[in-house]
Amino acid sequence: MEVVYERCCGIDVHKQTVVACVIMPDVAGKSHKETRTFGTMTGDLNALAQWLRTQGVTQVAMESTGVYWKPVYNLLEGQFEILVVNPDHLKKISGRKTDVADAEWIADLLRHGLLKGSFIPSAQQRALRDLTRYRTTLTDERSREVNRVQKVLEDANLKLASVATDVMGVSGRAILNELLEGRTDPATLADLAKGRLREKRDLLEKALTGTLKPHHRFLLIQHLSHIDFLDEQLAKLDDEIAEQMRPFEAQVMRWDQLPGINRRIAEVLIAEVGADLKQFPDAQHLASWAGLCPGNNASGGKRKSGRTRKGSVWLRRALVEAAHGAARSKTKYFAGLYHRLAGRRGKKRALVAVAHSLLVTGFHMITRQQDYKDLGPNYFDERNKEAVKRRAVKRLEQLGFQVELKPAIPIAA
Repeated sequence: MEVVYERCCGIDVHKQTVVACVIMPDVAGKSHKETRTFGTMTGDLNALAQWLRTQGVTQVAMESTGVYWKPVYNLLEGQFEILVVNPDHLKKISGRKTDVADAEWIADLLRHGLLKGSFIPSAQQRALRDLTRYRTTLTDERSREVNRVQKVLEDANLKLASVATDVMGVSGRAILNELLEGRTDPATLADLAKGRLREKRDLLEKALTGTLKPHHRFLLIQHLSHIDFLDEQLAKLDDEIAEQMRPFEAQVMRWDQLPGINRRIAEVLIAEVGADLKQFPDAQHLASWAGLCPGNNASGGKRKSGRTRKGSVWLRRALVEAAHGAARSKTKYFAGLYHRLAGRRGKKRALVAVAHSLLVTGFHMITRQQDYKDLGPNYFDERNKEAVKRRAVKRLEQLGFQVELKPAIPIAA
């Protein structure tokens, strides 16, 4: 088999140790393997880098093992060409499974050019990912805490969530603050409603007739103080992310043009896939990397499961969230796409299709430096009017009507 890299190294990464196998030519020109084990402390990893430089190594490959590959990558980045490889691409024949054997196997595959590295973003983009992912985690924790508030209210026979859309809104928070102060008169609490909720004061008064006990009040104090703390942390994260996103403001605004995508989702997209998208050859590669395209699985002339492949869970979540919003925009193309698919393929598949379309559209907008132009909700009907007409006539005839079509007369301006 052809040797692509003469001096390369395969690294088997673990939490406390890394095993490095270097393959290089000896004096006689034959391949020679040398294996060493290092710790994962910074000093140990610097010693690993020094040893690799001494051996004249140019290429390094390692398996993406949890988060343990990151310290190794951070210290070797810029000194060698590094491939972080999907574990599925490194599977070997079972038997003789040791750390040394794994390192040798990685080195052998790398030496013959049989490995393909995963996309590893720049240090700046990795920092943005850390911030946006942490913000998503805190947002989830806030949602869980709000659910705990609703659970306590239900236990106290306070049906606030059955009347108010948002328990933590202005009206809901004012009512909760009064409850914490010990004021439980339903009429007084219902009078705190603001905006459209004031139209439901009679129903709100019934919902606020409950049995709030001391331990309920104590739990509400804990939950609400935690929510306030999370709101403060999220505000700080928003400011820091906005500052980090300042160089990419044009890309944020362009993503924000798409239906369903707001500034926060646009920031997540840039953090996950990059600002210029140059690492992806085309929109299809980006959709595949995101795990938003049908799987390709055929054998014996039969197409098997077309389930979407595994991709970035953070990116997929943001795009599906955006798809929910885009599907509700009644005057936009993506709403037409959603309703066209939801009836025959189901709502979840339709949302994935809308998320895929949003990502592909955004790719072309970013790479071509073009603004968004909506095709309209009737795009698919306008594309094939005859088919729409035949289906409508057939449906009416099945219901017992006799149909005669005439061209519409234009209305004079």
